[in-house]
Amino acid sequence: MKNSTKSLLFSGLILLIVTAYSFSTGLTTSVLKGTVRSKTDKEIIPGAVIELGQKIGEPVKRVMTDIDGHFEFKGINQGTYNLKINVIGYQTKEITNVQLEAGKTKTLIIELEETLTNLKEVLLHAPQKQDYKKSEAEEDKVFFQSLNTITSGNYIPCRTKTISEPFNTEQYDHMPENDFHATTDSPLSTFSIDVDPASYANVRRFINSGNLPPVDAVRIEEMINYFSYDYPEPKTNEPFSIITEHSTCPWNKDHQLVSIALQAKKIPMSQLPPSNLVFLLDVSGSMNSEDKLPLLKKSIGLLTNQLRPTDKVAIVVYAGNAGLVLPSTSGNDKATILQALDQLSAGGSTAGGAGIQLAYKIALENFIPNGNNRVILATDGDFNVGVSSDGELVRIIEGKRATGIFLTVLGFGTGNLKDSRMEKLADKGNGNYAYIDNIMEANKVLVKEAGGTLFTLAKDVKLQIEFNPQYVKAYKLIGYENRILQHRDFNDDKKDAGDLGSGHTVTALYEIVPAGSDDEFSKVDPLKYQPTQKVNTGNDEMLTVKFRYKDPQSETSKLITRVLAAKKVTPHDIASMNLRFAAAVAGFGLILRDSEHKGNADFKMVTSLARAAKGTDHSGDRAAFIQMVETAALLKENLSGK
Repeated sequence: MKNSTKSLLFSGLILLIVTAYSFSTGLTTSVLKGTVRSKTDKEIIPGAVIELGQKIGEPVKRVMTDIDGHFEFKGINQGTYNLKINVIGYQTKEITNVQLEAGKTKTLIIELEETLTNLKEVLLHAPQKQDYKKSEAEEDKVFFQSLNTITSGNYIPCRTKTISEPFNTEQYDHMPENDFHATTDSPLSTFSIDVDPASYANVRRFINSGNLPPVDAVRIEEMINYFSYDYPEPKTNEPFSIITEHSTCPWNKDHQLVSIALQAKKIPMSQLPPSNLVFLLDVSGSMNSEDKLPLLKKSIGLLTNQLRPTDKVAIVVYAGNAGLVLPSTSGNDKATILQALDQLSAGGSTAGGAGIQLAYKIALENFIPNGNNRVILATDGDFNVGVSSDGELVRIIEGKRATGIFLTVLGFGTGNLKDSRMEKLADKGNGNYAYIDNIMEANKVLVKEAGGTLFTLAKDVKLQIEFNPQYVKAYKLIGYENRILQHRDFNDDKKDAGDLGSGHTVTALYEIVPAGSDDEFSKVDPLKYQPTQKVNTGNDEMLTVKFRYKDPQSETSKLITRVLAAKKVTPHDIASMNLRFAAAVAGFGLILRDSEHKGNADFKMVTSLARAAKGTDHSGDRAAFIQMVETAALLKENLSGK
């Protein structure tokens, strides 16, 4: 009996010790998860930062909501915790006394109240002028001396200082609008593709802030190509499919529209080659406002959450000089990458050239053969120290292009945005340019369309169209003003052109004046020695379009040719939903540019055309476009004093 009692006591003691050990080592822990959404419309909020800790401001852990607004903390010891939820466009929320029980999962639905600057329709304002308190050179010297000591796991934060920023020094290249060309004088049209969505987001930023955009900020092809279209994917081994269409022009019933479109193959993120990314981040004084560095950090954070273990990331920053904040780090170590981002703050002048040189150096040191090697430059484009002219910067980028490292440029901010510079850098760096005005746009560019943003399927894509004067009296390319190429450049593989990413769509529209029209376009006197009789080619070909492109690792182009047959077009013809919506966007661009060729285009025509072609609109982008057109109409009416 005594032995039985001792045995029972010993077993109980062992059980007590094991139980205590389990609790003390966290083997029985809690899970806290949930969803963050808007209190107003219940829509999910990606990119929200949730801090979990015993005290507000002293987090034990930090996570960010994913594309579906979800978050999760695992392995949390039981106890009482506080939460802090922060995201631009919504009021910061604090939740206290959250009880977590061992071995149980607690789920929260967190609703945030929108601020006046809700990021779906963000109203951006230029920062107030302030004076520097210290010499930029002194602060930069101290800061970058400390940066030189940075090693993995030991992050030294940038310092913050007040800045002096001009009210509005934004820069846009002057772009004279394309004119009509008589087919008999100039039967060829040659240009490079453009998949940059920057202009559309920037135009939206102006309109949402209560202003119509400057004419040169409106690049119609970028507005058209901001949207996705229901084009068929390629069925062959070619990286893209080719779609052509022909219909009536909505703003001039006597003219016609021709659409030439490309649909790149869609490759799931999981099947993309491993990525070697270098985040090149501007932390200069001009980035010291909520719509710049804080939004930049959240945007790059969204991309970080998409990284795979096969991917790797380094972070280079620049202010008065350039420095390495994070050596190349596995995409599996997201906490380390996010921690490095979180430490950054703004101050100092802007040595963008030095940053570019260092970023490409780091990318080359970690180069992945047959992988996706890319520098991602995030900035307002305001370079003012060292190499800073557009010409010098472009030459640096052109020199790096041969390394096989691509470039993505992300623009941020208002008041001093250097749009023209950033577009040039992306264009010459075998890359793309996006403007990010809110976290939803960051989610679109860096999460939903990450494949296209980060992975190039075909580079140096050029188009050359030959029009048949038997059917076309004159033609006008809508947009692409700064993508026009010399006709001889089409067959020259040394000439750079635009790049096509996974899932990208490209749409080019031509306004056509049919043969037999009374409209006159040739400003040249009749030629003395050339035949003047009507041309008859003996076929029904309206035009021939040729495409040249290179595989990402090749320097030799491939040629594809397609023919569009002529057909009789009447005002009663119903074009595809793709062409009708693209035409609506083009019409809006013509109005914003106050084009002499806008014909009968007005805001009412644009909204009517867009509504009829909105389609399923899963993303809501087309509905948002219609709302933006209506807002622009009100602004125009107010400005005209009607």
